[in-house]
Amino acid sequence: MIIGVPKEIKISENRVGLTEAGVQQLVAEGHTLYVEKDAGVGSLISNEQYEAAGAKILDTKKEVYEKSQMIIKVKEPLPDEYDLMQENQIMYTYLHLAAEPKLTKVLCERKVKAVAYVTIQMPDGSLPLLTPMSEVAGRMATQIGAYYLQKDHGGKGILLGGVTGVARGKVAIIGGGVVGVNAAKMAVGLGADVTILDVNRNRLEYLDHIFQGRIHTLYSNMQNIEQTVEQSDLLVGAVLITGAKAPTLVTKDMVTRMGQGSVVVDVAVDQGGCIETCKPTSHQNPTFEIDGVIHYCVPNMPGVVARTSTYALTSATFKYGSIIAQMGVEDAVAKDPCLMKGLNVYNGAVCYEPVARDLGMEYKPYKPN
Repeated sequence: MIIGVPKEIKISENRVGLTEAGVQQLVAEGHTLYVEKDAGVGSLISNEQYEAAGAKILDTKKEVYEKSQMIIKVKEPLPDEYDLMQENQIMYTYLHLAAEPKLTKVLCERKVKAVAYVTIQMPDGSLPLLTPMSEVAGRMATQIGAYYLQKDHGGKGILLGGVTGVARGKVAIIGGGVVGVNAAKMAVGLGADVTILDVNRNRLEYLDHIFQGRIHTLYSNMQNIEQTVEQSDLLVGAVLITGAKAPTLVTKDMVTRMGQGSVVVDVAVDQGGCIETCKPTSHQNPTFEIDGVIHYCVPNMPGVVARTSTYALTSATFKYGSIIAQMGVEDAVAKDPCLMKGLNVYNGAVCYEPVARDLGMEYKPYKPN
C-alpha cells in the first residue's frame, strides 16, 4: 500500500503520525512511504532519518495526499486539508467526530474510509490507541494546573503540596479513567489533597487499592460533584464516553464558587468538554478567565511534549496501521472486531452509532462495498 504521513498543521501540534522506526518497519513489510518535508521536525525526527528508514520526502502536503492510498496522522484533518482528501482514501488518525459535525460531513461527502484511534476498543472496554495520549494529558493536567495556581500566572498563589504547618492544595478530578489516574499520580506525587469522582464503583475500589488511602474517592453524583468542586483549587475534567460527546457534569455556578485564582483543566474538551464553562483554546492562547477562574482547555495537550508523545503514539497505533496497510480496511475490520469499532465513516455514511446520534446524522451500519 502507498502510505502518506503529512505534517500536522494544528496550532503548536508538533507530533507526527509515524516515527522513523515505524516507517522502517512498514517499508520492510513491502509498503511505499511518503513523508511530507519537515513532518517530524517538531518531534526531533529529521528528513534524513526518514529517508534512511526508506521513506520518500515530498515537498508539499498536496503531493502526499495525491499519491497516498492511506494517510496516517495524529490530529483530525483541518479545513485546509478537506479538499485534499480523496474518495476511498483511508484516513487513520485521532478523530473526535462527535464534536466535529463539519468534518464528519466532509468525510462522508468525499467518501473517505475514516478509522478513528479513539474508538478502537478491546473486549474489556479499554481503548489501546487512546491510552498513551491520555496518560500524557493526565500527567500534564496536574503539571499545568500547578503552574497556573502560581500568583504570577493569575492563580491563588497556592503550592499544591503545601509545606509543614500549611494546608495542601485541593485537587478534584472528575473521572477515574486513564486521564484521571495519571492526573492523580502527579497530584499525589506533589503532595496535594486529591479527590477522584467516578460512577463506576468497581473503578473506585480499584483506585482506593492502588493509591492505598492517599486519595479520596467519591461516587459521582450532582451533590458530591458540587461540594468537591466548590472546595477545590484545581479541577481536572477527565470524563470519557467512548466515541460520544462528553456529558456536562460541572455547571458554571459550581465553577464560579471555586473562587478567584482557582484553575480548571478540561482534558475532555476534544469531546465537547465536561465542564460547562469550557471552550477549546490553543497552545498559543491556552487560557481564559470566567469570574476569576482560570480555564485551560487545549484539545491537543500532548502536542507540546511531542518527542515523548510521538514515540508513545506510534507504539500503540502501529499494530493496527500495519494490519490495514497489509489487508485493506474491509479485510482488516472483518478479521479484527476491535478494529471494526474504529471505523467511523465508510462509503459516504457514518457507521459508528454514538457519532451519528450525537450529531443527529443518519447511522448506517458498516457493509463492505
